Amino acid sequence: MSTLHIYNSLSRSKEPFESLVPGRVGMYVCGPTVSGESHLGHARPYITFDVVYRYLRHLGYQVRYVRNITDAGHFEEEGRDAIDKIADMSKLERLEPMELVSKYTRLYHWAMAQFNTIPPSVEPTATGHIVEQIEMIKQLIDAGYAYERNGSVYFDVKKYAASYDYGKLSGRILEDLLETTRELEGQEEKRDRADFALWKAAAPEHIMRWSSPWGVGYPGWHIECSAMATKYLGTQFDIHGGGMDLLFPHHESEIAQSTICNHVAPVRYWMHNNMITINGRKMGKSYNNVIKLTELFAGTHPELTQAYHPMTVRFFILQSHYRSTLDFSNEALRAAEKGLKRLWDAYEGLSSPNWTATLTHVEAGDASLDAEVNRLLNEIPEFVNDDFNTAKALANLFELVSTLNSVKDGLISITALSSSTIARLKTEWKTWLEDVFGLTGVTEADNEKLQGVMELLIEIRKEAKSRKDFITSDKIRDQLIAMGIQLKDEKGGGTSWAIGS
Repeated sequence: MSTLHIYNSLSRSKEPFESLVPGRVGMYVCGPTVSGESHLGHARPYITFDVVYRYLRHLGYQVRYVRNITDAGHFEEEGRDAIDKIADMSKLERLEPMELVSKYTRLYHWAMAQFNTIPPSVEPTATGHIVEQIEMIKQLIDAGYAYERNGSVYFDVKKYAASYDYGKLSGRILEDLLETTRELEGQEEKRDRADFALWKAAAPEHIMRWSSPWGVGYPGWHIECSAMATKYLGTQFDIHGGGMDLLFPHHESEIAQSTICNHVAPVRYWMHNNMITINGRKMGKSYNNVIKLTELFAGTHPELTQAYHPMTVRFFILQSHYRSTLDFSNEALRAAEKGLKRLWDAYEGLSSPNWTATLTHVEAGDASLDAEVNRLLNEIPEFVNDDFNTAKALANLFELVSTLNSVKDGLISITALSSSTIARLKTEWKTWLEDVFGLTGVTEADNEKLQGVMELLIEIRKEAKSRKDFITSDKIRDQLIAMGIQLKDEKGGGTSWAIGS
């Protein structure tokens, strides 16, 4: 497969990738709702699309990567009493909404840096684009596809479905949706149960609120992404990414809104990563297996037997194809930890004396070995071009490890490989391992990152104590002790830490 092919969720098939503008790519990925701390489920899409971003740039494209921050308006369709997640959590934590948003946005950025993800080109916020959302809602009303009721505005799904292929992305049929939609309080405002909110009237006690032509309120979740994608990528763009859980209703709603406003289908290629399970079970609060990223890095969640370095997690995610289900377990993560170390040690071995002593020979002493090494290298871009199959690409690198180690240990003479193959090995291992897959080495004394993790845990513990949440603060202290890390609360209010008793 000499050219990049992408599995398009819309057509349910792999399609050769052709950008709208030669040499340029527009890509939008749904970002986090910053009402709380990022968890393991957030790691997969952002690592997946970081590799997509890196590989497109590797191919020479100029990429505008837009990933939003949802800091208002994320609610499920719950009738009149729909609760904005940001506003709800602000009350629980007794923080101003923007204070809460800033706190969790910083924490999210910190976690993404630990995973070595490249920041997007543009990171717009929902609250920073209220004007654009209101203008898009006006267009939908003027076109006859939205209507106002009691200060709220809803999208007319039935009217849209009469002229457009509603449900094509998610594979849902409107008649089935009407039969299975729950009866909820406040649904009488809608013409139809399948209609979704574009704007919600705000009750007097609602914290986050803006003026609009329909009264004081706040935006719906779906309109935010349509407005921001249109502003920064135009009426139609190349790639839209996100988790499979966003197929419906979020992405289906985006298509409907944007198609009416912009008179064209908004996205050429829809990409969706599959879900994460924990020890074979769906991740959810009811199972007590939602692992926050700080817990993952520090090993403080009950499901974890140890701390896991961010690079171990990134490597583990890339060992599976992004469209396959990924099951996290301690056994699998420990295996990934060992695998990454073996891969990285072999990579570092390329700079050992046995590799650099002499490169004066031209012909390989073992033509079959030379050919095999080149075959494995040749297949890597073929695999990545086949819908970003990082799993197969990494498997080829592992096949090369034994050869690299044998040369490093003197079991195979360096003259078994031609000088061009040796030069290619050095170049391509860096290209794939570091530049495209975004991996870095994990050292035993990774003090800078450890320091960052400890400062974060100390801050979380301090906040828990200020809320009189002593269960959480004691849990952090006790689990750190179990790992051999002692916390000491100083008289001045600070906290120090040390490894050992």
